[in-house]
Amino acid sequence: MKYDQARALQLLREGSGNPDATFRDSQEDAIRHLVTGAEGRLLVIQKTGWGKSFVYFIAAKLIREQGRGPTLLVSPLLALMRDQEMAAERMQVTARTVNSTNLTEWAEIAKHIEAGKIDVLMFHPKQLASKDFQASLLAKISNVSMLVVDEAHCISDWGHDFVPEYKLVTRLISTLPSNLPVLATTATANERVSGDLEQILGPNLQVIRGSLDRPSITLQTITFASDAERLAWLAQTVHLLPGSGIIYALTKAHVQYIVSWLTHCGLSVKGYTSDSEDRAVLEQELKENKVKALVATSALGMGYDKPDLTFVINYQPPSSVVHYYQQVGRAGRAIDDARGVVLAVKNQLDINTYFIASAFPRPDEVTAVMKALDTAGDDGLSVSALQEVINLSKGRIEKTLTALSIESPAPIVKEGSSWKVTGSKLAGSFWETAKRVTDLRRAEHAQMKEYMALTEGHMKFLVSALDGDPTTIEAPRSPPLPTAVDPALVAEADRYMKDTSLPIKVRKRWPDGGLDGYRLRGNIADKLHAGQGFALSMYGTAGWGDIVRDARYVHRHFGDDLVKACAGLVRRSAFKPAPEWVTCIPSLNNPNLVPSFAKRLAAELELPFHAALTKVKHTSAQKSMHNSSQQAKNLDQSLEFSDFDGKVGPVLLVDDIVNSGWTFAIGAWLLRSNGCGEVWPLALAKTGNEE
Repeated sequence: MKYDQARALQLLREGSGNPDATFRDSQEDAIRHLVTGAEGRLLVIQKTGWGKSFVYFIAAKLIREQGRGPTLLVSPLLALMRDQEMAAERMQVTARTVNSTNLTEWAEIAKHIEAGKIDVLMFHPKQLASKDFQASLLAKISNVSMLVVDEAHCISDWGHDFVPEYKLVTRLISTLPSNLPVLATTATANERVSGDLEQILGPNLQVIRGSLDRPSITLQTITFASDAERLAWLAQTVHLLPGSGIIYALTKAHVQYIVSWLTHCGLSVKGYTSDSEDRAVLEQELKENKVKALVATSALGMGYDKPDLTFVINYQPPSSVVHYYQQVGRAGRAIDDARGVVLAVKNQLDINTYFIASAFPRPDEVTAVMKALDTAGDDGLSVSALQEVINLSKGRIEKTLTALSIESPAPIVKEGSSWKVTGSKLAGSFWETAKRVTDLRRAEHAQMKEYMALTEGHMKFLVSALDGDPTTIEAPRSPPLPTAVDPALVAEADRYMKDTSLPIKVRKRWPDGGLDGYRLRGNIADKLHAGQGFALSMYGTAGWGDIVRDARYVHRHFGDDLVKACAGLVRRSAFKPAPEWVTCIPSLNNPNLVPSFAKRLAAELELPFHAALTKVKHTSAQKSMHNSSQQAKNLDQSLEFSDFDGKVGPVLLVDDIVNSGWTFAIGAWLLRSNGCGEVWPLALAKTGNEE
């Protein structure tokens, strides 16, 4: 095919909205390579903002205008695909996305494919395992003209964002004709990842690698003495920064309390996690500067495009400098001065160690899943059915199933909603890969700790870690942001976190499979479930969370400061009808810990205390139960009601730490079944493990 230079430039200018735009270094070379069908597949490694999407969309359009078929584009995130669709539209490229959220649109998309109205079909690699996708959509495209693998570092298990389903892309590539244009793009491929991609993409691979320096971003690391200091600095600094940005946090719980604090401080911020139902709206609000910042987990990640983003602040250090380069690259694409700051707290538990250790299924998890499926035989088991028979969280079960199902040959297969064994053995290379990659993640994490200790040379460190050329790094364009924090604001942050309560999930349905001992299953009647309760803190975090942790496991006594704090929470919560007495969840392991606290709380509230519940059998700690079914069954027949006079009024039901919420659900059911009034749960802390 011929390359039309004038048409390519026209598409660039239309897509960028700049009538004077010209191609950046190597952009046009990449487009020409794809359109003319030059020998060898193409790997483009260029920093975020270089314009990789211009390469594949312009190439796809030029190929299409010469009568060839559509392009397949593999992409790992919905946010990325939404941006890609809009970018394509600006170049008059008709791109459609196929994913699990738009199943109702698949039939219409299939018709457009057959009518030749779609230029680019975008999809997550997991769709390659879907028989419906293969039959209803992929089979309709008999004349694929190009395959694009965006964020191609996800293919490599060396890559920081390795996505297991990308193995399916590897197999797809191996089946393609050698002369079919294949483009792989990424901003974060060091030499290990590049070498892996060269093996996967085949011989004669052509590589276009650019400079990794981002001179428009001034980088900085700050370590604080406490969570309250970090929160105060965040509010103080975000107020002063121009424009809008992203604040990354490692967990959904952190997103929630950062949003709460910054909103209290008068900042317009919103949370963004995988649970957010309005993610497309949130992305657009940030693009239009309708919010000062989105506080986000990594769900807002690869490919999100806001050229004038002025800051990216990481509330905690990411797991690796490579991962960090990807996130901070959101900032400063089309402006001269942006900020990238990573925050930490001295001696704080590092959440990343858990993420690293849990990146691959453990041998005991694989054994448990395989044994359960083998026992089920031809009937197989759904995820919810697996939760009933093995003590693993839903997330760990799904991670294990995914990892096993994409092996070749796969030891399990999904049919409908059920998973079944195939008879194939799991290859030993599976565990070799798991160990190799986990060891690498730990090394990368150690490198991130080195980065946090830097006082200068941050960009040089990042570029070196990515095997780039550190000799070309420009000096930072701006001085570091001030690190001093107003003591009054620190005190306010501490006070605010201590005055902020968290809702406790109200269980309204018994777990799948029911509780045989209590003869309970199905929905919990409205008159028998708990009301909306509250926890004083998030366990182990700012405010009361770390105080509760130390009181529970170090001092083994909840002090009067916690009594007064919970009394204040009860008064602020304004339960209606108000509790007329207090009881608590009993324990055989620590028989005095919670009752002592509950009695002192009752006295502070000037309410009577009654020991209305009795623990009648030992149970495992709820924190050792890893899914909802196991957590509920662990408590089956463990509590009994102890009758007494004056039990009819509303009651405050007290416990120290709430994990699953099932203890409160069973306690409330026992109380209400025996004539008590409304039950209001109150906990000192919640763990965030409510499934």
